[in-house]
Amino acid sequence: MGRGGRHRGRSQRKDFKESRENVWKRPKSDATVDASDNAVSEKPTWEPIVTVNPNFEDYYKGQGIVKAEEWNLFMEILRKPLPAAFRVNSNSQFCDEIRSILENDFVKSLHAEAIEGGELEAIKPLPWYPKNLAWHSNFSRKEIRKNQTLERFHEFLKLENEVGNITRQEAVSMVPPLFLDVHPDHFVLDMCAAPGSKTFQLLEIIHEASEPGSLPNGMVVANDVDFKRSNLLIHQTKRMCTSNLIVTNHEGQQFPGCRLNKSRASEKGLSEDMPINQLSFDRVLCDVPCSGDGTLRKAPDIWRKWNSGMGNGLHSLQIILAMRGLSLLKVGGRMIYSTCSMNPIEDEAVVAEILRRCGSSVELLDVSDKLPELIRRPGVKKWKVRDKGGWFTSYKDVPQNRRGGVLVSMFPSGKNLKDSTETTQKNENGDVNSCEEGCKETDNSVVDATPDEPAEEVSDLPLERCMRIMPHDQNTGGFFIAVLHKVSPLPEFQEKPNPKRNSSTKNANSTEKSLGKESEKELVTVDAVLDESAVENVIEADSNNEKEESLEPEKKNTEGESIAEDKEANSSNAGGKRKVPMQGKWKGFDPVVFLKDETVVNGIKEFYGIKDESFPLYGHLVARNSDTSSVKRIYYVSKSVKEVLQLNFAVGQQLKIASVGLKMFERQSSKEGTSKPCSFRISSEGLPVILPYITKQILYIPMADFKHLLEQNSIKFSDFVNPQVVQKATDLVVGSCVVIPSDGEEPVKVDASTIAISCWRGTNSLAVMVTAADCQELLQRLAEKTPKTGGGSVNGSNGGDSDGPQAMETA
Repeated sequence: MGRGGRHRGRSQRKDFKESRENVWKRPKSDATVDASDNAVSEKPTWEPIVTVNPNFEDYYKGQGIVKAEEWNLFMEILRKPLPAAFRVNSNSQFCDEIRSILENDFVKSLHAEAIEGGELEAIKPLPWYPKNLAWHSNFSRKEIRKNQTLERFHEFLKLENEVGNITRQEAVSMVPPLFLDVHPDHFVLDMCAAPGSKTFQLLEIIHEASEPGSLPNGMVVANDVDFKRSNLLIHQTKRMCTSNLIVTNHEGQQFPGCRLNKSRASEKGLSEDMPINQLSFDRVLCDVPCSGDGTLRKAPDIWRKWNSGMGNGLHSLQIILAMRGLSLLKVGGRMIYSTCSMNPIEDEAVVAEILRRCGSSVELLDVSDKLPELIRRPGVKKWKVRDKGGWFTSYKDVPQNRRGGVLVSMFPSGKNLKDSTETTQKNENGDVNSCEEGCKETDNSVVDATPDEPAEEVSDLPLERCMRIMPHDQNTGGFFIAVLHKVSPLPEFQEKPNPKRNSSTKNANSTEKSLGKESEKELVTVDAVLDESAVENVIEADSNNEKEESLEPEKKNTEGESIAEDKEANSSNAGGKRKVPMQGKWKGFDPVVFLKDETVVNGIKEFYGIKDESFPLYGHLVARNSDTSSVKRIYYVSKSVKEVLQLNFAVGQQLKIASVGLKMFERQSSKEGTSKPCSFRISSEGLPVILPYITKQILYIPMADFKHLLEQNSIKFSDFVNPQVVQKATDLVVGSCVVIPSDGEEPVKVDASTIAISCWRGTNSLAVMVTAADCQELLQRLAEKTPKTGGGSVNGSNGGDSDGPQAMETA
């Protein structure tokens, strides 16, 4: 290298080191005033983001989660930016190639930058993640984005992430799905799914474990309460190209069970032997909203915002979310409760309350023998509660006026007034009832714990089976995980009357008491752990109680979710029977309807040569518009998703569906005057699934012509190198087609490893129907077939279409 090159290298490394020091600094002002001429100059000053919070330090020192000898290291790591991490999509067509580039290219090429930055390794696989598919970088995401020395690596990550070959995800966030033990035939619920990285991971596991060339029998329902975050979830998961996904938009604690009872089935003329008559799940991921102090390294603004009240305020919601997840879980199923918080009030206290409520019906599993290279710490069995600057070791120490914010379930023993003495209270009818566990406590009914109780409570539950991942153990964020196994149906909890609840909730409660079957008694109700504001905002939405939800929301709760009007509940009481809501009545959501127009379906089958026995289309195609002439996009759903949709129709569209299935066909307008026999082209997202079953409209072209097509995006027939290709292209019918590179004879069998792109056969030309990123990735990938290795890649069949159609939101 010449002198100039060495100088540039030193300069870049100097800038790189400075940026590592300033990665947590932000502009104090976008402009400064020059004193000499009072001119405004664009010279921003910088101030470091504050990484000190005395309340945080006092709190975690008091909780004793970190040993005194580790404290300085713990705080030192928390003040450093979080290293970037990402996963390679195990179902990507180019999974092996991506992993090889990381192992043989970037590990070596980034080594010098790592040494300059004071690190031993630039990137390395996470030792506990299977098959070297998850990677950890010693550079933060901002460092990767801002430094020229890492530009090639940054471009690689951007490109691969865009088309779904990799997913950028915090390392600890990858852990919960690995403990869920998902099988390809499982129905999985991700209760609080946005932004969707764990959902993507669950889909990977389901597809990876299924038979090659076949769709899994299982599915994933990804739910999130926030509509905007649901759109982010849809964008994230559409890169997976799966027909085994439904995205819903409900409050997790109100997620409907969609139970179809016999009377409802007979009223609607439905067969009682439907494939499923209730929506329940083999696996549930309950990654609840939390204070997020485990993400301090990724979100340093939490330093100035953090206080102990954040965790206390979420404790009630976390419990009811977890209990709702367990009620939706099948007997024998497994649920993960997880948070990105290190706070025992949000972690062990919630798990302990779950176990107390469920008794012997739920057990906390010991998974300490799984993922042995993942360093984690056992859950704690004792902790304290802090409120307004004061510490409490037992509920009996909480002053009367503070018990609205400090709940008995926050303490290790969870002891309620029932534990110390048998008390009574009158119900609405004036009858005297024993106060069940979970009664709402009032100021005149609280009985303090017995005086001889120990000053510091210790839980008698096996909370050591929980897992806490600490940031300084493996240079990660903080995380908490508990693995729960449902042994038998949950006990029946009956909610005590509360005059402050709205009439909709009262009506739901009265209906709950009339259920018969044991499996139908798993109604999780709100009890003493909920403060008044939470109680007023929670409505039990389990379809087991046969309550129909309003599909035209008028009210909004604190999270913007729909709440049924009081008049709806009152009218249902008066009439005895409620009208089943019709589809498409969810405000802001178009209906999901099965495409039954035989003319359209038969036209697609005939045009592409699809045999129904090999790839059935009838009953598997859905749209978001019941008017066939207005349908723009057609989506393919797997057998499992089809069954859930059928159930949802039968129970009156209780699911608020934001996205479903895989976009398979899209209506295409053409400038050619010739009328097309089929108006729907194959979507690039759906091509990998349908490719093995297409027998018409396929064009095999030499590699040279294929590369030319990708480079130019469109090519005239006369410009093909091989004259035989010209004739074959001319023989195609005008419309959508599939182009496959082949230098030899035409392949006998097309499979998942086949490279193919969706194109449009015009009058005299051929145009690609994939994104520019897809074309770039395929060109790079094809270049790697030669001795020279390229720096990045994208799966050509995983991106969106060239005209950028949206995922299946309401359209």
